[in-house]
Amino acid sequence: MEPVTHRIKGAHELELNLLEWSQEGVPLVLLHGLGNEAHLWDDFVPSVSAHYRVLALDQRGHGDSDWDPEMRYDAESMADDLEAVLDAVGIDRFVLVGFSMGGRVAMTFAGRHPERLAGLVIIDIGPEVDARGVMRISGEMSENRAPVFSSHQEYVAMLSLNYPAGQPDALKRMAEYGLKKRDDDLFELKMDPKLRGARPTDEATKAREEKFIQQQWDALAKLPCATLIVRGAASDILSPEIADKMVDDVLQNGTLAIVPQAAHSVMTDNPKGFEEAVCAFVLG
Repeated sequence: MEPVTHRIKGAHELELNLLEWSQEGVPLVLLHGLGNEAHLWDDFVPSVSAHYRVLALDQRGHGDSDWDPEMRYDAESMADDLEAVLDAVGIDRFVLVGFSMGGRVAMTFAGRHPERLAGLVIIDIGPEVDARGVMRISGEMSENRAPVFSSHQEYVAMLSLNYPAGQPDALKRMAEYGLKKRDDDLFELKMDPKLRGARPTDEATKAREEKFIQQQWDALAKLPCATLIVRGAASDILSPEIADKMVDDVLQNGTLAIVPQAAHSVMTDNPKGFEEAVCAFVLG
């Protein structure tokens, strides 16, 4: 199943890449995580494309979307992009699915427009994240800010270390769509290397993050639509305590699905388990 590609103007005049697999039904929009791109969802899309109008966005700085020269890679700016894309393709009310970074964007959008969501799926992320996972990801990226590879296979080998439970086909696809060939026949990431930079730790940054965390909790609390929280059973990003708090104490209509044999990247670690969990929610 091959998607149609659209080039759409996002916020700040950035050109964004949007994939559309089907054009009938309620729209279902997919937002990937940090370092991924829209083809992250290729295994999942066939299970829902007969029932939904399915679209996936390369978020700014990722895939075939523009890099932002001013480094506006915060969830608010990415939510601005989502608003622009939805306006461009004529989508008002829809189901939103966000993984990790994309989940933070999804919660930000939900806080602005709760009435526009027919359903929400948040995958392995919450308003507060487990420090273990933050340290792991920061360490992986700090080892090589702008890696260069002689082949796709070399990148797959690196991915297999960063995604130890990742299925081989998923990792190969990540390499296929996540690299671009240079004039010297070497390969580099399509992802803006600035996204792999060290996280600021100054007091002002910490204060902004604390404010953002509260905004995410507030967004979830006022959300009327049915919401699914998906957690990888071995996740080091979404703790059991935060997942339970989201569903039991904050969301008005929340459900938790725990996918076995999966860490943070649920859809690449256990594609079938992820499909079953999400389809039980979006297909009933």
